[in-house]
Formats: sequence, C-alpha cells, structure tokens
Amino acid sequence: MLMNNGKKHITIYEVAQALGVSTATVSRALSDHHSIGKETKKKVKKMALQMGYAPNAIASSLRSKQTNTIGVIVSNIDRTFISALISGIEEVASKYNYNVIISQSLDSYAKEIEDVKTMFNSRVDGLIVSLAMETKNYNHFKPYLKMNYPLVFADRVAYEIDADKVLIDNYNAAFEATNHLIEQGYRRIGHLAGEQHRYIYQKRYEGYLDALKKKDLEANENLIYYSRLNLEDGRIAAKSLLSKEIKPDAIFAANDTSAVGFMQQAENMGFLVPEDIGIVGFNNDPITTIVKPQLTTIDHPAKEIGRKAAEMVLDKVSGKSQTTVTQTITFETKLIVRRSSLKKNT
Repeated sequence: MLMNNGKKHITIYEVAQALGVSTATVSRALSDHHSIGKETKKKVKKMALQMGYAPNAIASSLRSKQTNTIGVIVSNIDRTFISALISGIEEVASKYNYNVIISQSLDSYAKEIEDVKTMFNSRVDGLIVSLAMETKNYNHFKPYLKMNYPLVFADRVAYEIDADKVLIDNYNAAFEATNHLIEQGYRRIGHLAGEQHRYIYQKRYEGYLDALKKKDLEANENLIYYSRLNLEDGRIAAKSLLSKEIKPDAIFAANDTSAVGFMQQAENMGFLVPEDIGIVGFNNDPITTIVKPQLTTIDHPAKEIGRKAAEMVLDKVSGKSQTTVTQTITFETKLIVRRSSLKKNT
C-alpha cells in the first residue's frame, strides 16, 4: 500500500501517474463529475486515499485562470549557452508582462521529473524545457500533452515527444566543422561525442561521420570518446586518445567545454595546437576567445532559440496560435574559424 507518511504533499499529478490516467480524469472523479464512470471514481478515490492525497484549492484551479508565469527547466544555469537561452526567454516574457520561473535539472532524470511536477503544481501557463542529459523516458510530460498544455522543447529535444521544438541544424554544423579540419589537411580526426540518446549529440556524431565518408576517410571508433562533455571529460579524453599507438591529429568536440579540457591536457602532454593536433569545438562560448590558441567553434544562436521558444509558448497561451499540429523550428549556424584548427597557416 502506498502511504504519504507525512513526508510531503501528494499531488493530483502523482495520483494520475499511479493510475495511468490523466489529471483531468482524477480531478473529475474526485469531484464526482457525471462524465466519469462509477468504477473509475471508485479506483481514483481508493488510490487517493492510499497515497494520502488531500485536495488543494490552488492546484484544483490549475487551468481555470492564468498566472502570467512561464516555467523553464534547463540542465545547468552556469553554462554560457543556457544563460543566453534564458536571457532570450526572459526578454520576450518581459515584453508581454510575464514572469519566468527557472529550475535546473543538473542533468539528472530524477531531478527533471521533480521539476516538471513542481512546475505543473505551480500553475505555470506554459513550459519550456531543455532536456537533462540522463533523460531517456518522457512519461513525466504526459500530463502536459494530454491537456494540450503549451509545451516547447529547446535545443535538447526528443522527437519521441509530440510537442513544439526549437533547435539548430546539428547535423550540418558538425559536417561543416569536420570538413573544415579535413580541408586543413588533418586526416585522423577524432570526435568527443555526447550521450547518443540525446538527439543533438546523435546528429553531431552523424554529421562528423558523413563528412569523413564524403572525403573517403575512414572513421576510427578508437578515436571517438563518449562522455557528458564537461571540462574533466575533455582532459580524460586527451589522456586516453593521445596515449594510443594510432593518435588523432585533430578533434571535433561536441561542445566547447570538452574541447578546452582536451586542449589543455594535450598541451600538458607536449602536443602543440594546431601543429600536432587541430581542435574544433561547438557553441562559441566566451572561453573560446580566452584560451590560447583561440578555439575554432560553431556559433550557436542560444538567445534566438530562447526568444522563439518563448514566443511559441505565449502564442498558445494567448490563443494567437490554436493549431494542434506541432512545429519544429530549426536555426542555421556558422563556423567561426580561429587559430586552433589552422594547420595550413602554421
């Protein structure tokens, strides 16, 4: 038997999840609405009692009136890309007199679930999400989808979810980055890859592979390092890849953070950048112009993505957009060439 034990307030969301039904069904069953059958009412009330659910007057008015608030769930606020994304969201929200509630998942699936529940019970009028690295299951978004709730995924998206999405063309960006290294004369090009269940890193990986294939270069799995792409991951990747008998002579990293970590460790090991190894990152974080040599990277329009995501949510909240067909907005990127990859100029 499921019991509350006084540790926290059980929500209508959790009762609905336990039964595998919508929150609307639970709400109507608990209020003896005529549209709900007797057997369903009985099951809902029994589960609510077992879980220790107590009706909440505020939560019960979830969809009855607006709160002029948008919820935003991101991975880590301290990442430059995320800060820019939030800035774009807040810029548009402020223009329409909306407030923004921000929560960070810290790339944890469990934390993301709790954040989604919190936003739901806080009655936000719409939700923008950039998925946690760990997330592979999306059931926690079902209550939003069943209610046609304004929901937009930004950057880290999942095509398994039928909701609006805003992202970049990750495939073409990776293809261009890898092709640049090939044109500079590098031939053993490795890749610092992100978790492959995350769509954006999967597409960056595919772009990298196809760029090699187009120039008849063989991709060597021994030169590919999978990780969460933090600074330490980049350092560990350099220790691993640069200690192999067959070493990469260039690296395309799926973000700037891991690229910088790789560069620092490579130089500590006596390798010269770009003479011995060329490096290209992704995102155009401020650190790319601080490190020496400066890092070639892909410019990622984070603020524009944030603006567009906010506009899409607010269009649905206001009724300006009444379509039930979900949209995917794709932004283009550009390669910013700096010293770290210019082998031909050394």
